[in-house]
Amino acid sequence: MGNKGKNVKPNKDPTKALEKAVVDRRNQKYILRLYVSGLTIRSTRAIENLRKICEENLKGRYDLEIIDIFQQTEAARSEQIIAAPTLIKKLPLPLRRFIGDLSDTERILVGLEIK
Repeated sequence: MGNKGKNVKPNKDPTKALEKAVVDRRNQKYILRLYVSGLTIRSTRAIENLRKICEENLKGRYDLEIIDIFQQTEAARSEQIIAAPTLIKKLPLPLRRFIGDLSDTERILVGLEIK
């Protein structure tokens, strides 16, 4: 039947659509959960590394919850945490997990889809 007689809007400029998507992504709020095992050196390093990453790249656009798996065992169990430290990016989707002290900043930025 085709589009005869119908009001058909021309396709949006794909470049503008991509630019809008990039801007929207830059404004998204990140929901992060870091599971640690007490105040070990590795846990402390992961907290410091993540806070630095967030402050330098997500300033004002993130919520960070730090969960000690020894004090909140049910939270760790419900998220199926098998190693600590573990970072879970809840939002924006897709959900991502990172294990370790988060010292490989480039890998974390790529994984969080910041870079």
